[in-house]
Amino acid sequence: MTALAAPTMREAFTDAMPDLLATDPRLVLVLADISAAALEPASERYPERVINVGIREQLLLSVAGGLALTGLRPIVHTFASFLVERPFEQVKLDLGHQDVGAVLVSAGASYDISGGGRTHQSPGDVALMDTLPGWTIHVPGHPDEAVRLLREAVVGDDRVYVRLSNQANDRPLPSGMRVLRRGRRGVVLAVGPMLDRVMAATAGLDVTVLYTSTVRPLDGVALRSAVLAAEAADVVLVEPYLAGTSSYLVNTALDDLPHRVRALGVSREFELRMYGSPADHDTAHGLDVPGIRAAIRGFLTGL
Repeated sequence: MTALAAPTMREAFTDAMPDLLATDPRLVLVLADISAAALEPASERYPERVINVGIREQLLLSVAGGLALTGLRPIVHTFASFLVERPFEQVKLDLGHQDVGAVLVSAGASYDISGGGRTHQSPGDVALMDTLPGWTIHVPGHPDEAVRLLREAVVGDDRVYVRLSNQANDRPLPSGMRVLRRGRRGVVLAVGPMLDRVMAATAGLDVTVLYTSTVRPLDGVALRSAVLAAEAADVVLVEPYLAGTSSYLVNTALDDLPHRVRALGVSREFELRMYGSPADHDTAHGLDVPGIRAAIRGFLTGL
């Protein structure tokens, strides 16, 4: 008998929505066709609180803004490139400028849908969201983390972005910045689904490994504590999106300490103009295990 595959973060999200909508009558799910079939159970149970605007991403965010102005709590979902990049003006104006809250839940991450071409790739989504004040940004590393962070996000009235990916770690971890390994030669901070690769890449290396699924706000206190406990104030940041997106927050946490930071992520130097697989893109950007290990060993001294 063949074992059933574990659900992806996107599947965990769609499976959780019917019960999540039951928790609060303010919650309204707004879609632009993507995942509509998987969300039919939610739509059938709460037809008045699941709105599909069709392939109209600007309208998707404008509707969410209008719903939020009436006191409702919109959960807005589509692929990252269609949720953040295409309707960015509406994210900025209809939510941020009007100072209303929503929970944006993306899928596809940087290049999960590599076969869809560049239109379906969004390595710059977190960096783009970072230009707007007042957003909490979660990058879960496991489907269970995604559902937990979503449940926490819908309770408030603030603006939250939850970035889902097909790539995931083997096991979920609690919220907050966690120390997974202690070492002396520096600190490696893994974000979301990068953790398992970082753990493999640092095997046998004398480094501290930290993990976080929340990048805005970044827990600078925990990061600083880990750096102070090591002998070298050097940090390697491993993010599953545009390289260096969180570098300034690392630098801010360590601003009174002499330190060095190396950011690993999707390259800012080139665009991979091929379809390929997500693994092909990881290799090209040095985000596979050999690439991460080589970068860490080349940056940290004494390894």
